[in-house]
Amino acid sequence: MTGASVDLCVVGAGAAGLAAGIFAAEQGPSLDIAVLDGAKSIGAKILVSGGGRCNVTHHVVTPEDFFGVRHLVRNVLAAFPVEETVRWFASLGVELKREKTGKLFPITDKARTVLDALLVRSSELGVVLRPNHRVLDIVRLDSAEVSDARGTARFLICHQQGETLAKRLILATGGQSLPRTGSDGSGYGLARRLGHRVTPTVPALVALVLDDSCVHKGLSGLSQEVEVQTVVEGRSVDRRTGSLLWTHFGISGPVVMDASRFWTGARERGESVELYGNFLPGRTTDQAREWFLAQIAKSPRRSLLKLLTELLPERCADAFCRWAESDPQQAGAQVSRAGREHLLTVLTRFRFPVVRDRGWNFAEVTAGGIPLEEINFRTMESKVVPGVYVVGEVLDCDGRIGGFNFQWAWATGLVAGRAAASSVT
Repeated sequence: MTGASVDLCVVGAGAAGLAAGIFAAEQGPSLDIAVLDGAKSIGAKILVSGGGRCNVTHHVVTPEDFFGVRHLVRNVLAAFPVEETVRWFASLGVELKREKTGKLFPITDKARTVLDALLVRSSELGVVLRPNHRVLDIVRLDSAEVSDARGTARFLICHQQGETLAKRLILATGGQSLPRTGSDGSGYGLARRLGHRVTPTVPALVALVLDDSCVHKGLSGLSQEVEVQTVVEGRSVDRRTGSLLWTHFGISGPVVMDASRFWTGARERGESVELYGNFLPGRTTDQAREWFLAQIAKSPRRSLLKLLTELLPERCADAFCRWAESDPQQAGAQVSRAGREHLLTVLTRFRFPVVRDRGWNFAEVTAGGIPLEEINFRTMESKVVPGVYVVGEVLDCDGRIGGFNFQWAWATGLVAGRAAASSVT
C-alpha cells in the first residue's frame, strides 16, 4: 500500500473503526476508504468480548452509565439510540436478544456473528480493510505542498507497509485494555504528536487481587450480592450494589468491575484508597445488630453459622466467622458483645485487602484518554487538528459493564463516519 492515496483513512479496525468505515461509506458511496489495523487478523477484541458472545449493547443506555463529561456523552449517544442500533444490526443480519440483565447479545450467542456482519458490510461498500498495517506516525501536511489527482491530501500516514495519503482521518486505535488483541495504547502517542492532550490512563472493568491472607481462596467460585464502597483519601467516591464473584486470586464480578476504575485511578494519582463490602446490602450496621439480637432472642442456642446462613451462603458465613475470630459453632447468645460487634463490622464493612488490579491483560476497557472537550461532539472532529475525527475507547469516556462501551463505539463511529464523509464530498 506504499504511496496509496485515499479520501478517508480509519486508523484502527475495532468496533468503532469498523462502524466508522461503514457509516462513512454509506454517506459517501464514491469515496475511497481504507481501514488500517496493526493486528494480523481484524476484530480480535470483538471476538473475545462478552465471554466470546459479544455483548453488543444494553436495552437502556443513559449518560449516567458512563464516566466522562456527561453533557457531551449525552449528545453523542443521542445521535444513535439503542433502538436504532438494534435496527442497524438487524439490517446487517444480526438479530439481538435481551437477557435478564438487560444485556443484548446476538441470538447465535457467538461474537463471530457480529464481526462477520461488520466485515461483510464493509466489503459490500468497498471499504478496504488492511490488517498488519500498524500505524507508526501521522504527519500533518500543508495543503500547498502535497496533492494528488483526487484533490488535496492533509495527512501522511506512515505504517508498516509504507505510507498512505488521506484527506481525512479517523483515529480509532482503542485504549490499552487487552493489548494482545491489538489495543496497546499506541494511539495515545499518535494523538499527542498531533497536539492532543491525553489524561492518565488506568485499567477499568478489571478484577482485583487480594492479599493471600484473605478468605477468597476458600470462597472461590461463589457469587453473591454485595454493596461495594470505594473510599479515597477518607472520602466516599463510589457506592454500588451488585454481584461479586470470589476467585482464587481475589474478587471479580460486575460490582467489582464497575468499582475498579475508582481504585485504579486513585492508585495512579498516588492517593490512599480503600474498598469496603457490605455483605448484608440494604442493612446498616445498626440494622444488622437489631436483626442479630432479635434472632438470638428467638433462638438463643442456635449457632452463629446457622444464624448467619439465613442471610449468607454457608461457605461465606463460615469464612466470615473465622475471619472475625468467632467460632461458627458457638451459640449466638454466648458471643461476647465485643465479638458480636467485630463480626457485624466484618459483615457490613469488610475491608478488602486489595494489593493490585489484574492489569491491562485482563481489563475490559481503559479509563482516561483524549479529553472529550477537545472534540466537537456534533461531528467527533478534533478541535485541535481539523480533518481528524476521534472515536471509541481512545477517548476519555468509559462505560460500566453491560454493553455500554460497545454502544459508545457504535455511536461515535456513526457520528464521525458520516461527518468525515460529508466533509470530503
